[in-house]
Amino acid sequence: MRTPRTLTARLVVTAVALVAAVSLLIAAITTLAIRSSLLDRLDDDVRASVQIGQGPGDPDGDGDGPPPRLDRRNQGPGTLISFIDGSAGAAATEGVVLTRYGGTRALSSTALDELADVPVDGRVHAVDLPAVGHYRVAARSTTDGSTVVSGLPTGEVDETVATLVGYEALLVLLGLGLAAGLGTVVVRRQLRPLNEVAATADRVSHLPLSSGEIALDDRVPAHLTDERTEVGRVGAALNSLLVHVESSLGARHRSEQQVRQFVADASHELRTPLATIHGYAELSRRTPDDPVALSGALTKVETETDRMSALVEDLLLLARLDSGRPLEREEVDVTLLLLESVTDARVLAPDHHWRLDLPDEPVTVTGDVDRLHQVVRNLLGNARAHTPPGTTVTVGAAVAGDRVRVAVHDDGPGLPPALVTQAFERFTRGDSSRTRSSGGAGLGLSLVAAITEAHHGTVAVESRPGSTTFVVSLPR
Repeated sequence: MRTPRTLTARLVVTAVALVAAVSLLIAAITTLAIRSSLLDRLDDDVRASVQIGQGPGDPDGDGDGPPPRLDRRNQGPGTLISFIDGSAGAAATEGVVLTRYGGTRALSSTALDELADVPVDGRVHAVDLPAVGHYRVAARSTTDGSTVVSGLPTGEVDETVATLVGYEALLVLLGLGLAAGLGTVVVRRQLRPLNEVAATADRVSHLPLSSGEIALDDRVPAHLTDERTEVGRVGAALNSLLVHVESSLGARHRSEQQVRQFVADASHELRTPLATIHGYAELSRRTPDDPVALSGALTKVETETDRMSALVEDLLLLARLDSGRPLEREEVDVTLLLLESVTDARVLAPDHHWRLDLPDEPVTVTGDVDRLHQVVRNLLGNARAHTPPGTTVTVGAAVAGDRVRVAVHDDGPGLPPALVTQAFERFTRGDSSRTRSSGGAGLGLSLVAAITEAHHGTVAVESRPGSTTFVVSLPR
C-alpha cells in the first residue's frame, strides 16, 4: 500500500523538481552556447589552416610554375593536411597529421578516401577518421585543379565541453540538495500556522460532544484569522464553524432540558388529578351507602377527568404542531372571530370591562379558523384569569401592509420582569402578582405561540405595571 506523502513533502518535491528543471535547462543552453562558440573558433582556425596548407605553387596561375605541395610550416600539432593531386598523369594522394616536435604521421588509405569525399565548397565539415579521431576539415581547390584538405581535431573542444558538463552536473546536484534542505525548512515554517489551526481542530474533535452542556471555548488564535491570507481564511472559517457548533449544541442542550422539564411538568400535572381521582374512588368504595358522599366523589372524579382530558388534548395539539402537521387553509373573518370571543368573555367574566377596537372594514386572513379561535380564546382567558376584577381588557385588530395585527391589552398588574422572556414557554405560570384563578397547566400561551408559528406569524408581549399587551401578527 502506497504511503501518502505529507503536504510538506509534496511542496518540497515540487520545488526541487522546478529547481532541477530550470537548472538543467540553463546547463543545456550554456553547454550548447559554449560548444557552438568553441566550434566557431575552431572553424576559423580550420579555414586559416587550409590557406596555409596549400603551400607555394604557380603564383600567377598560368600553369608554368611548380605544382602546389603540402606546406607543413606554421601548423600546430594535430593539424591534418591532405593533398589530392589533380595534374595530368598524376593521381597520387597524400596526407599527414602533424605531431609534436615537428613530426608527422601518415594517414591511411581509408582516411584519405574519407577526405577525398569532402565537398570543395569553402565550408567546414565534420569527419570521423579511422585511427585518427574526430576532425573539422575544409577543402580548397588550387590553380591546377588539385585539392588541399586541412583540418583540426575536435578533442580539445569535446574535452572542454565534457569538463563543463561535469561541473554543471556537480552544481546542479549541490543546488538540488540545497533547495531540498532550505525548502524543507521554509515550507515547515510557512505551514506552522496551518498546523496550529489543525491542532485546534484536533483538540475540539476529542471533546465529548454527545450529551450534556458543551463549552467550546477553544478557538483559533486571532493572529491566524486574517482573511487576507489562505491560512487566515481557514482559521476564520474554523472559528465560525466552532461558534455555529457551539450555538447548535447549546440549542440542543436547551431543547433536551425543555423536553425533560416538559415531561416532568406533564407528569406533575397529570399526577395531581390522578391522585384526586384515586382518593375519591377510595372514598366512594368505603362509603357505598352514603349517597351524598358518593355523589360528591363522582362529581370530583368527573371534574378531574375533564381537567386531565383538557391537558392531554393540549399536549396532543402541541405535539402535532411540533411535528409540522398542516393546518386547515381557509379564509377567516378576524373581525367576526374577535367579536364572538369578546362576547363569550363578557359572559364568563362580567366583572371585567371588555372593549373592542375594530376597523370599519372586515379584516380577513387565510388559516385554520378553529386554531385561530383558540389563540384569541387563550389570550382572553389569560387576561381574565390573571387580572383582578374591574380590569379593562381591550381587543383590537388592524391591517399593517401585508399583515394583520391582533392586540389584547389590559391595565392589570402586569407580568413580572423575569417572566416576560419566558411567557410563551410550556408550563410557565405567573406568580401571585397576577391572581391565578383558572387552575391552568401553563400551556395556554405556549399554544398561542405554536399555533401562530404554524400560521407563519409571530407573537410578542410587552408588559409593565398597569399595561400588558399581547400582539399576534399574521400574514394576510
